[in-house]
Amino acid sequence: MPVWIWFVIAGIVSSAFMTVKTAREDKKLEMAWIEEEGNKYMARMEEEKRKRQGFIQTAEEEIKPELIV
Repeated sequence: MPVWIWFVIAGIVSSAFMTVKTAREDKKLEMAWIEEEGNKYMARMEEEKRKRQGFIQTAEEEIKPELIV
Protein backbone atom coordinates (compact mmCIF):
# COMPACT_ATOMS: atom_id res chain seq x y z
CA MET A 1 0.00 0.00 0.00
CA PRO A 2 1.19 3.53 -0.69
CA VAL A 3 2.27 5.67 2.25
CA TRP A 4 -0.44 8.27 1.71
CA ILE A 5 -3.12 5.67 2.48
CA TRP A 6 -1.53 5.10 5.90
CA PHE A 7 -1.62 8.86 6.50
CA VAL A 8 -5.31 8.98 5.57
CA ILE A 9 -6.11 6.07 7.90
CA ALA A 10 -4.09 7.69 10.70
CA GLY A 11 -5.98 10.95 10.11
CA ILE A 12 -9.33 9.20 10.31
CA VAL A 13 -8.37 7.40 13.53
CA SER A 14 -7.00 10.55 15.17
CA SER A 15 -10.10 12.49 14.12
CA ALA A 16 -12.36 9.85 15.65
CA PHE A 17 -10.30 9.86 18.86
CA MET A 18 -10.48 13.64 19.16
CA THR A 19 -14.23 13.59 18.49
CA VAL A 20 -14.83 11.12 21.30
CA LYS A 21 -12.48 12.98 23.65
CA THR A 22 -14.17 16.33 22.96
CA ALA A 23 -17.65 14.82 23.39
CA ARG A 24 -16.69 13.44 26.81
CA GLU A 25 -15.24 16.77 27.94
CA ASP A 26 -18.35 18.61 26.75
CA LYS A 27 -20.58 16.16 28.58
CA LYS A 28 -18.60 16.65 31.81
CA LEU A 29 -18.83 20.43 31.50
CA GLU A 30 -22.53 20.26 30.75
CA MET A 31 -23.19 18.00 33.73
CA ALA A 32 -21.21 20.35 36.00
CA TRP A 33 -23.23 23.32 34.71
CA ILE A 34 -26.51 21.43 35.20
CA GLU A 35 -25.51 20.50 38.76
CA GLU A 36 -24.55 24.10 39.54
CA GLU A 37 -27.85 25.42 38.20
CA GLY A 38 -29.71 22.74 40.15
CA ASN A 39 -27.96 23.80 43.35
CA LYS A 40 -28.91 27.43 42.69
CA TYR A 41 -32.52 26.39 42.10
CA MET A 42 -32.63 24.31 45.27
CA ALA A 43 -31.14 27.17 47.28
CA ARG A 44 -33.83 29.53 45.93
CA MET A 45 -36.53 27.00 46.79
CA GLU A 46 -35.19 26.58 50.33
CA GLU A 47 -35.07 30.34 50.82
CA GLU A 48 -38.61 30.70 49.52
CA LYS A 49 -39.72 27.94 51.89
CA ARG A 50 -38.06 29.72 54.83
CA LYS A 51 -39.69 33.01 53.84
CA ARG A 52 -43.11 31.38 53.67
CA GLN A 53 -42.64 29.66 57.03
CA GLY A 54 -41.51 32.95 58.53
CA PHE A 55 -44.52 34.72 57.06
CA ILE A 56 -46.90 32.08 58.39
CA GLN A 57 -45.34 32.23 61.86
CA THR A 58 -45.50 36.02 61.82
CA ALA A 59 -49.15 35.95 60.77
CA GLU A 60 -49.99 33.48 63.54
CA GLU A 61 -48.19 35.60 66.12
CA GLU A 62 -50.15 38.70 65.08
CA ILE A 63 -53.46 37.04 65.91
CA LYS A 64 -53.31 36.64 69.65
CA PRO A 65 -56.25 34.90 71.29
CA GLU A 66 -56.20 37.11 74.39
CA LEU A 67 -56.70 40.22 72.26
CA ILE A 68 -59.84 38.84 70.64
CA VAL A 69 -62.83 39.64 72.79
